[in-house]
Amino acid sequence: MKALIATSTTDFDPTEVAVPWKILRDAGVDVTFATDTGEMGAADEHMLKGEYFGVLRPLLIARKDARKIYAEMLESPEFQNPISYDDIRVEDYDGLLLPGGHAAGIMAYLESEVLQSAIVGFFKADKPVGAICHGVVAAARAIDPDTGKSVLYGRITTALHKVQEKTAHKLTQRIMGDYYLTYPTPVEDEVVAALKQRKDFRWTQTPVLRDSPKKLKRGFTVRDGNYISARWPGDAYRFGTEFLEMLMGSS
Repeated sequence: MKALIATSTTDFDPTEVAVPWKILRDAGVDVTFATDTGEMGAADEHMLKGEYFGVLRPLLIARKDARKIYAEMLESPEFQNPISYDDIRVEDYDGLLLPGGHAAGIMAYLESEVLQSAIVGFFKADKPVGAICHGVVAAARAIDPDTGKSVLYGRITTALHKVQEKTAHKLTQRIMGDYYLTYPTPVEDEVVAALKQRKDFRWTQTPVLRDSPKKLKRGFTVRDGNYISARWPGDAYRFGTEFLEMLMGSS
């Protein structure tokens, strides 16, 4: 099996990339990375080091196990040698994974028309697609030229909840400005606007606890056919595990 993980060159969320990568790699999946520049990527340093988070550091920083996996991923040949979005060929892969991130560097990923075209290709080929957090925005912005609508139109999904985004922004704005607000329009609102109806966005109570390999039920995912979505880094283990199951089931 071959899976493609698309990221920005900078500022992607380390947990949302590294945890699914390890789950896929440990299962024997051949993973390829793609970045906007075709150069090796680097995660959001704030999420790795917790700078400026103050007393909120334990809550906001990437968890220790995720940081360890990220360090392992940095040494992998596939991560060190990504392709560019221009080189994506849908027929070369069995599935696509779209992680998130919220710092400014992620915009090159979220706004790439080349990547959006590739996302449309995966959906039209009915190949497994997984999107988590801001990765759902990348999917929402992928417009099928045959319908003029987002590939998520008519599907159910979740994404980063507005209350999560607004709370993090409010708690850190004095020191970090709009670091936690990538765009003026919250993720949830943009995704909902791309859907057929408001109720197609699946919302849960504000998450507090993060999942783990032994506590997958703490995570939250929504599956619709060969598409699976999740909210935030705290869903990464369940998201990665269920994406793998979907990928294997499609073969």
